[in-house]
Amino acid sequence: MYFKVSGRYDFIKNFWDKNNKKREELKNKLTPIQFEVTQNDQTEPPFDNEYWDNKEEGIYVDVVSGEVLFTSKEKFDSGCGWPSFTKPVKEDVIIEKRDFSHGMVRTEVRSEKANSHLGHVFDDGPKEHGGLRYCINSASLKFIPKSKMKEMGYYDYIKLIE
Repeated sequence: MYFKVSGRYDFIKNFWDKNNKKREELKNKLTPIQFEVTQNDQTEPPFDNEYWDNKEEGIYVDVVSGEVLFTSKEKFDSGCGWPSFTKPVKEDVIIEKRDFSHGMVRTEVRSEKANSHLGHVFDDGPKEHGGLRYCINSASLKFIPKSKMKEMGYYDYIKLIE
């Protein structure tokens, strides 16, 4: 009785309905693997994903929000089977969070704007570039080639890859 009369019932119903609606919208917008990776913190298979060996110039944006996360200039072949980067375009575009899943202690990387699960960051990257390796799921990214950056509204980021 108190739960309904206090207004909490309506608040919770409204809050959860909005979250469920957002998830349904994302399910319709994203591919199944993109949804599982970004929304359910899953990991795609190594060496069997879209960008692990992409060498084209451009930027990598969050597949959910379009927020610019990484550039091809910071991408390197780590041999792990996922796209690897030495750093994000800016520190404030990602959130780092401790991850204790699978019996390991790791640092999860999420996008700041959409809170998409991206992957993990490790301290075994190239020492000459800061020593970090951002190991990112291709399914959480959309690649924008340099040739399309201007027309897609990313003109200001061209200077980062030149």
